[in-house]
Amino acid sequence: MTETILVTGATGFLAKHVIEALLKNEYAVRGTLRDLSKAAAVQATLAANHIPHLDRLSFVALDLTQDAGWDDAMRGIDAVMSVAAPVFVNGETATSTMTTAATDGTLRLLKAADRADIRRMIMTANLGAVAFSQFDRSRPTTEVDWTDPEQVSLSAYERSKLIAEQAAWDFAKTSGGRLQLTTINPGAMLGPSLDDHVSGSFGIVANLFDTPLIPNVPMHLVDVRDVADLHVKALQNDAAIGARFIAVTDAAITMPQMAAVIRENRPTLAKRLSKRTLPGWLIRAAGHFNQQAKQGALFLRIQPEIANQHAKTVLSWRPRSNQEAILAAVDSLQKAGKL
Repeated sequence: MTETILVTGATGFLAKHVIEALLKNEYAVRGTLRDLSKAAAVQATLAANHIPHLDRLSFVALDLTQDAGWDDAMRGIDAVMSVAAPVFVNGETATSTMTTAATDGTLRLLKAADRADIRRMIMTANLGAVAFSQFDRSRPTTEVDWTDPEQVSLSAYERSKLIAEQAAWDFAKTSGGRLQLTTINPGAMLGPSLDDHVSGSFGIVANLFDTPLIPNVPMHLVDVRDVADLHVKALQNDAAIGARFIAVTDAAITMPQMAAVIRENRPTLAKRLSKRTLPGWLIRAAGHFNQQAKQGALFLRIQPEIANQHAKTVLSWRPRSNQEAILAAVDSLQKAGKL
């Protein structure tokens, strides 16, 4: 019998790739939407990308900030993929509000699954919950590491994801082993978009263009297709239960190196990419006055080696290269008219 997986936030950049991966692996999918009128657009996007088994895809109206509808939505579900975050990255949302919304939404989902006796949960977390307080250069960052929620320069979004993941693990502990939780902690997600909707991480690529200086800051990237694949591999392997998995490419890449990849492989864009860099010392100095520079300074402090070996060993996961992820993102941005 075909298993049915609930995927939250079906309109999202990652969620559509997760839905694609699940359908290709013969699962049925029930996607959550805050507005069911968007279901046709999601269906059309998947159809345009020749995704199979669309007859196995259905939708339900749910809002992570509201209690209504969750018990009905969980009927007939075998596992849950918590992909959506009930927070938005904008300058008007206070940190405390974002954190409360993310935590409450996560617990709302977990409690609904628990009431429905659904045991398996794969949760999309964030590399920011793992790596941003690990300053020890003598060892790589691994899944045992946790970012300090009070870490200076941690963005409101990253902090909200961190606190929500901690709340999920606390819930799993108090469930007496009933909840079989796995979290996936991806770096900055690039790769192809299935439509014109891109992730916030695409700003890393877009900001390389038409700027006089490119910050010499290391980035930890991952292709969205590999993140979706890791979600499905975790679902299919009991060894993933109770574990976190970092999802990044095999090595960090600096922003000037990203520009060089684009310059070499997309020569029509080369003139828009500066060869001049903003050095680390200047980024650190600017961090005293500018929030974006402050986060860049944090990236310069953390351990640049972030291990993805756990996912490789336990789940036989193999990520694409930085180059493939970057160029797919560039092509998506061009296609969407956003470059």
